[in-house]
Amino acid sequence: MRVIALSGIVWTLMADALWAHASEQGFVLLLPTDVYIFAGGATVTLTVLLLAILPGGLAAALFRPLRLGRARPRLRHGASLLTALLLVWLIWRGLAGPRDPAVNPLPLAVWVVFWVGVVSVQGLLGDLWRWLNPWVGVGALLYRLTGQRALLRYPRGLGHWPGVLGFLAFAGFLMADPAPTDPARLALVVGLYGAAMLAGLVLFGPAWLVRAEALTVLMRAYARMGLIGRARGGLALGVPGWQVLASPKARLGFAVFILVMLGSGSFDGLNETFWWLGVLGLNPLEFPGRSAVVSQNLLGLLAANAVLMMAFATCLWLGERLAGGRARLPGLFCLYAPTILPIALAYHIAHYLTSFLVDGQYVLAALSDALGLGHIHVTTGFLNTPGPVRLIWFTQAGVVVAGHVIAILLAHTFAMGRGQGTRHAVLGQAPLALFMVAYTVFGLWLLASPRAA
Repeated sequence: MRVIALSGIVWTLMADALWAHASEQGFVLLLPTDVYIFAGGATVTLTVLLLAILPGGLAAALFRPLRLGRARPRLRHGASLLTALLLVWLIWRGLAGPRDPAVNPLPLAVWVVFWVGVVSVQGLLGDLWRWLNPWVGVGALLYRLTGQRALLRYPRGLGHWPGVLGFLAFAGFLMADPAPTDPARLALVVGLYGAAMLAGLVLFGPAWLVRAEALTVLMRAYARMGLIGRARGGLALGVPGWQVLASPKARLGFAVFILVMLGSGSFDGLNETFWWLGVLGLNPLEFPGRSAVVSQNLLGLLAANAVLMMAFATCLWLGERLAGGRARLPGLFCLYAPTILPIALAYHIAHYLTSFLVDGQYVLAALSDALGLGHIHVTTGFLNTPGPVRLIWFTQAGVVVAGHVIAILLAHTFAMGRGQGTRHAVLGQAPLALFMVAYTVFGLWLLASPRAA
């Protein structure tokens, strides 16, 4: 792991200085980025080559966790109920509060605190959502009052497919709705979604949350990337991804959900680029607004996910044929889909880093005003000087490359776990590794692409 990390640092330091300015969610680099893209792709390629020559059990040893002790989450339901009450208050403020999204607490809570902050912390540290999930406490309270967890048994055949559809709807609202930050509009969407999830909880009990409630499925998936998790009844600490190896094999619906996480995150960056607007026949310098591309962005979101899944499945099929194996494609898809989680998390963090640094100041300003601590001036001045800009860009690029390196290590560990030997594992991973190298280059290109929306 030290060799891999050192190689990444060396390639990164070889990049020349750059100037940049910020867009809504990323940097537009004004100098060529070939060196950065080459360095990222070369780091991932070097990782693949090292795995081919190093001892077969090295990757598995890197993911071995350290036992910390037992966990006693006695206050989890109380924390969940407080979150539910906060959510109700936020919906009310969205309807009755100021119309400015930078002042109203609902857009700030949903898009900055939750979607950027909590999701990132969930993936980096561990399962924070088990404390913040508003439905867990509500479900426990209903059980205490009625003595019944569910009216109906959750249909086994549905699996995680309702969660897949729910997350696609969430992504469509985020990327295609003309005004997803409008407080009243957002309050209506959050309120309707909350009512639907509450109805599902009453009908099907906790099974609804872990399979059909899209945000819970998302957070449970990202929890597998956290440093801290549960192992043998207690807490354990390991390198990011150790819980992916310790978790049961994913079912098909959950495997598809993971790919949709990555595909939606990638399109969230692609749909604002000059390239995408050129495909739509629009002048990026005279962008007519989000309302003019609603249907195009929805179709693009579905197409991006379909293309990603086909490419991923094709790579798995080719790898299995090269290795001389006979495993069926659905089984391979379910086995290797969780290895995509580090890439999805890396893109999420890198994509929203710049906006979090700016919009996070609005959150602090709102809290300061509410607590009577004085006014906080929101500034973007740090984006106008080379030092902070270089640091942000290196952080974004480093996170993307690190995510791909972890994904390749996980895939190699899964391949070795099939008991076919190093040669077969390397041959079987070759197409998937090429896919990940290409996706690294694509991700770095997305970070550097000009944006118009």
